[in-house]
Amino acid sequence: MLQTRQDALGDRFRLQRAAFETQPFPDIGVRKDRLKRLLALTERHEADICAAIDADFGGRSAHETRLAELFVVRAGIRHTMSHLAGWMRERRVATTLPFLPGKNRLLAQPLGVVGIVSPWNYPFQLAVAPVTAALAAGNRVLVKPSELTPAFSALLARLAAEHFAPDELSVIIGDADMGKAFVSMPFDHLLFTGSTAVGRQVAIAAAANLTPVTLELGGKSPAIFDPSCDLDAAASSIAYGKLLNAGQTCIAPDYLLVPKGQAGTVAAKLSAAVARLYPSLRDNPDYTAIISDRHYQRLRDMIAEARNAGAEITEINPAGEDLGSTGRKLLPTLVRNAGPDLRLMREEIFGPVLPILEYADVDDAIDHVNRADRPLALYWFGSDSGNRQRILRETVAGGVTINDSMLHLVQENQPFGGVGASGMGAYHGEWGFRTFSKEKPVFLQSRLSAGAMLRPPYGKTFERLYSLLRYIT
Repeated sequence: MLQTRQDALGDRFRLQRAAFETQPFPDIGVRKDRLKRLLALTERHEADICAAIDADFGGRSAHETRLAELFVVRAGIRHTMSHLAGWMRERRVATTLPFLPGKNRLLAQPLGVVGIVSPWNYPFQLAVAPVTAALAAGNRVLVKPSELTPAFSALLARLAAEHFAPDELSVIIGDADMGKAFVSMPFDHLLFTGSTAVGRQVAIAAAANLTPVTLELGGKSPAIFDPSCDLDAAASSIAYGKLLNAGQTCIAPDYLLVPKGQAGTVAAKLSAAVARLYPSLRDNPDYTAIISDRHYQRLRDMIAEARNAGAEITEINPAGEDLGSTGRKLLPTLVRNAGPDLRLMREEIFGPVLPILEYADVDDAIDHVNRADRPLALYWFGSDSGNRQRILRETVAGGVTINDSMLHLVQENQPFGGVGASGMGAYHGEWGFRTFSKEKPVFLQSRLSAGAMLRPPYGKTFERLYSLLRYIT
């Protein structure tokens, strides 16, 4: 069965490759038509998409799906359609004096067949947002969604088949072995969103074909409360950012750094902020469950290890409910005095658990961030412009939001991507278009060029002209 599916993958890849060769540079009309169909897929099937994701999670807030997935994708498609003509236009590039009156141009050329591997945590957004960029750039696209969201993956495959020909956009369903076969295909570009550990394996597989990759990974994204911050506003923002999708967000605040002596105060304010967002948890449709039994148990093991090591654990349960028999919902949990060797402090948490650490001064906070792998996101709260500039300039992160959480992700006029262990490359808006294009440099020689005078046979004319070139460059 697996071999049959892998054969089907190869057939679909070859179909798209042949289709691209017959239309290597789709005009703007073709590209906009594909984007319109992608938008229709998004707008006409909202209820089905929300229901499928809810089924996969065993309880996923429909409001979160609509806001964090459908709204974001819809806005991205519309932004792309409104700017596509400008992105496709040949760009003028200055020509240095010795080569005038020749002209330089940059032509954004489609790459061919693009592969996209999307994760389970935001299965619609993290599949369709890169598809938007790849189609806008004129490519054919194959998508491999996560096996942890089978209901949604089947729905996406059906919707793609309804709205697109298989040589335009196609969805490949399968398990981890199919995923390995997928990333081993000779794509013209491969975008993977997922964990750092799997991202390394994807990069190795792609390297065998010299396939360029964009890796959107994760890591331990810090949030820093400066002494100058408004604690109530900051706690409210962190509570929302941490508990959106029950913390199963690649850019969720992973741990919190607060000034020395403030951990207790901040924990109390966070507990109050969580209670305002989620007055109850067990039957609250706004509070999302953990995706699988394995991930649920992983989080419980992390908390148990921290408790046994002497960390102070605060489980936030505003209505005093028993969640033991209600599927995979996990109480929002704060952890103080967590040692650096605990799994909570070594691994990306990816759940509603937030360690709170104290720091002595801004140097200490910067040093703590820089000792770890470079994160996908960093958050800073405060009004001290000097400290803010130091944090921005002396730490390295994929993206930063100041005095809020996660909002840098949804800025279509800014690139989104990681750095170091949190990823490579970027997409969103024009950066996505450029990621899936080859920016081909073109030089247009003029009939008035004097370049022939620099060719053999060399002599006095060459020496005079060469001396002039040395003088003017």
